[in-house]
Amino acid sequence: MRGLESYNQGKRYSEQIKPFNFLLTCHVDAFGHPVGVDPERFHLVARYESNPRNWLNMDWIDQYSGNSYRISTTESYGSRDTVRVKTYADVLREYEFHPEAKCADADGNPCGKQTVGLLQRRTIRISEIRYIGKESNFLEDVEAGMLHSPHLAYTEYPDKRRNEWETTILPILKKIPLPELVVLSGMSRSQLKEIRAGRSRPHPGNQERLVQIAREWETKDKERFINNS
Repeated sequence: MRGLESYNQGKRYSEQIKPFNFLLTCHVDAFGHPVGVDPERFHLVARYESNPRNWLNMDWIDQYSGNSYRISTTESYGSRDTVRVKTYADVLREYEFHPEAKCADADGNPCGKQTVGLLQRRTIRISEIRYIGKESNFLEDVEAGMLHSPHLAYTEYPDKRRNEWETTILPILKKIPLPELVVLSGMSRSQLKEIRAGRSRPHPGNQERLVQIAREWETKDKERFINNS
């Protein structure tokens, strides 16, 4: 309701937008946002109007900032005061080239906009486990386009025993021969021994370097396994 304060200001209660009223909402086209706004924190709503002929002449309110805008279905880009929104024709056009995120092409690669032919399910590999709270109920709002970033929809509760460093990176570092790890990282043997044993944690700069080394080593390890097979 904070975003609607400027619209409601000075109006009689019967004319205000109130909880449980019907609203209109629309979806912004690519490059249709006003200049200088964050697309992940921008969503237009308006008072309910049943006649579509009036929609282009109405004020639409950004639910995050409370600023008012006009909408257009013909401009190529948004401007400072006007937002280019999607029409039903735009949605249908996009659907034709919509990439199916859950599927892979005949070679097992993720589907893109130009993928054709028989699709198959993508292979999923669990890299880490993350705990999220009941705020994940808002994921339906993400799918509906009301929230534009999944990160706004849930709260993560990190578990140090299950983070990527403990479950993925350290096991790979332990596989790398210590002399080679010393050369790759530029760190001392004693430092690396303590880190690999889990008795110490590197400072952010070294940790970032070790993560990069582990990921590169894992890639090479997979390539060696494939070549030997």
